Amino acid sequence: MTTSPTPRTGGRILVDQLVAQGCDRIFTVPGESFLAVLDALHDTPQIDLVVCRQEGGVGFMACADGALTGRPGVAFVTRGPGATNASIGVHVAMQDSQPMVLFIGDVDRGTKDREAFQEIDFPAMFAPIAKWAAKIDDARRIPEYVARAWNVAMSGRPGPVVLALPEDMLLDEVVAADRPRVEKIVQPCDPDAIAHLQDMIATAERPLAIVGGAGWDSTAGATLADWAAEAGVPVAAAFRRQDAIANASPAYAGNLGYGPNPKLAARVREADLLLVIGPRLGEATTDGYTLVTPEHPGQRLVHVHPDTAELGMTYRTDLAICATMAEFAEALRAVPGPLHPHATESHVDYLDWSTPVARDGVALDLGPCVAEMRAQLPSDSIICNGAGNYSGWWHRYWRYAGPGTQLAPTAGAMGYGVPAATAAALRHPERTVVALAGDGCFLMNGQELATAVAHGANMLVLVIDNSTYGTIRMHQEREFPDRVSGTALRNPDFAALGRAYGCWAETVETTGQFAPALARAMAETGVRLLHLKTDIETITAATTLTAMKARTKKAAP
Repeated sequence: MTTSPTPRTGGRILVDQLVAQGCDRIFTVPGESFLAVLDALHDTPQIDLVVCRQEGGVGFMACADGALTGRPGVAFVTRGPGATNASIGVHVAMQDSQPMVLFIGDVDRGTKDREAFQEIDFPAMFAPIAKWAAKIDDARRIPEYVARAWNVAMSGRPGPVVLALPEDMLLDEVVAADRPRVEKIVQPCDPDAIAHLQDMIATAERPLAIVGGAGWDSTAGATLADWAAEAGVPVAAAFRRQDAIANASPAYAGNLGYGPNPKLAARVREADLLLVIGPRLGEATTDGYTLVTPEHPGQRLVHVHPDTAELGMTYRTDLAICATMAEFAEALRAVPGPLHPHATESHVDYLDWSTPVARDGVALDLGPCVAEMRAQLPSDSIICNGAGNYSGWWHRYWRYAGPGTQLAPTAGAMGYGVPAATAAALRHPERTVVALAGDGCFLMNGQELATAVAHGANMLVLVIDNSTYGTIRMHQEREFPDRVSGTALRNPDFAALGRAYGCWAETVETTGQFAPALARAMAETGVRLLHLKTDIETITAATTLTAMKARTKKAAP
């Protein structure tokens, strides 16, 4: 810890702490409430300031950046509408267990509690959706708060921290003691727990692992995959965490979530030992807590998670292990497993399930389009998507290469794909980055194409357009068939819109047009957009609206 004898403004102190914590990029929409920070950044070349077009995009970019780096993604927004817009990113970071710090410019200390212009009680507002939310009233304590924010965001189950910054506090000139860089606290495994785990694995007849959550890196993923392949233990991925291990692993069995492989779902139900490594076992992964029930009768459940608060919170656990993914994967290497045939069988089932078959009568069939992307794009491409039925084609048919290749909100937030891809393209300019968005999803944050172009991002954007809020239409037809209300959309020409933003763009209307259009897009640089015009009748990768409505009507009393 060092103390500078020269007084600094609160804004300068704050930016110095960001540099000390290794922050090299900030996502922001500027506000008059934190001009002192912007002024300090003017003289801080170590930090790249990414100026966005709406605070929802800011929050998503910071969340995605934190997911890719393992250290907090950093966002700055102004009070009131800026903070409320950014709250969606905080919620995603919380439910996705991703490290993030959101700084909010706040009203002067002398006007608080008067409902001043754009005033909100931010600690109260963000408390339910953040790991920690606070206000810094004393500039001398900025180093303390920032160091704590980094520690809280990264420790245990990673997540978001929100710090409010009164405008006048940032202008105070004070002497402050800087704090050193905070590193993530490593949680090793309990040797007794590993010995118990070894006994459980040795006596299991149908073991199955479910991986996901946060904290996976290439070493942890490869180590776990190697062990599972040697032991013959199938590995399923939690919802939108398909990149925890490489899908090419002979132990990989596919992904859980919406519309999983029925054979995989059956394996989960029939397993006598569930080794849950990382996930919280949320609603999507467990099909509403039915695929794996909180009491899981007839099954033993081992839950590995870096935060003790998650262990035993929802699920009865036969063995709880508090550990980071890397530490647990390393400890698992010493645990011999009887060679089961299940991993090989389940991987064959996965390969069959993830190989698309052309569907008759479909003008633009997304299954073969994903297969064509697999043929043309590098295997380590980073695939980013928001929420919507369109994502199901990539969840099923894309094969993720390992940690850091999938950015997708488990919180189910629309509008995530384009901002996340922008953050990924800036973080990894050497990689191929793809943003996937439905027509409804795209127009939630499509304005961030301007940010991507302005900052020289190199990425591919696919807009899948069926002129409908497709997921809601699916549920609507399932519950109230043939009574369409509130789900139809009238869309712009997305290719023309992309060109207006400065992107290279084309429209694709048939399956045959996709491969050459993709090749042309990949030959370009910068932001490239393909507008894929699909039919709402092909509602998911597995069924059609007609078939779904027929089943609903048949089941009706």
